[in-house]
Amino acid sequence: MPDVPVTWLGHASFRLDSPGGKRIYVDPWLGNPKCPESEKEPERIDVIAITHGHGDHVGDTVELTKKFKPEVVAMIELKGWLGSQGAEVGESLGPNKGGTVEAAGVKFTLVNAFHSSSSEDGAYLGEATGIVVGLENGTTIYFAGDTCVFGDMQLIGRIYSPDVAVLPIGGYFTMDPREAGVALELLGVKRCIPCHYGTFPVLAGTPDELREHASGVDVIALEPGETTTV
Repeated sequence: MPDVPVTWLGHASFRLDSPGGKRIYVDPWLGNPKCPESEKEPERIDVIAITHGHGDHVGDTVELTKKFKPEVVAMIELKGWLGSQGAEVGESLGPNKGGTVEAAGVKFTLVNAFHSSSSEDGAYLGEATGIVVGLENGTTIYFAGDTCVFGDMQLIGRIYSPDVAVLPIGGYFTMDPREAGVALELLGVKRCIPCHYGTFPVLAGTPDELREHASGVDVIALEPGETTTV
């Protein structure tokens, strides 16, 4: 089966191309300061998956759903709120933690995260989540979303056995490289794509610092717009 191309679009935004030919965007804030100009106007989108309701993760979802009519995977409260904002989210309810849904032939499971989740005007948008993406060829990618490290990451590793973990490392709003190193130990993964760093000065964690705390893990540090295969 083919490898899965994963492209970092800056901050916590990613594009995946599934083995079945589906294009998936995770937390599509394409207006972030690090997103390359060439990536700001997608060609197509089959699925948008969102970890939580903060603006730097919801990003351009409303406009993108109007243009491309993708399936939307998000916590039930967040998906409902997006619909109230004019996003075309379809009639199906969003899942909650522990729930798995299939979109465009790909499985998405919401898992725990420790973070807040609200709109800019303070509306409650459900709890923050991580997302485990199970692709058609059996590859599993864990997007931690915005979170600190927590002991039950061991359960995520035990249940879902992710092939690669996408972890925030910037600190301040999320885990830093030291906590991310422990997260990788708990998850038991040997490949990590770091994100949520360098967008603003306050997000000071770096991949090199992560490597110091993640012995034996392949830290795949991408430049915005760069693609790796997993």
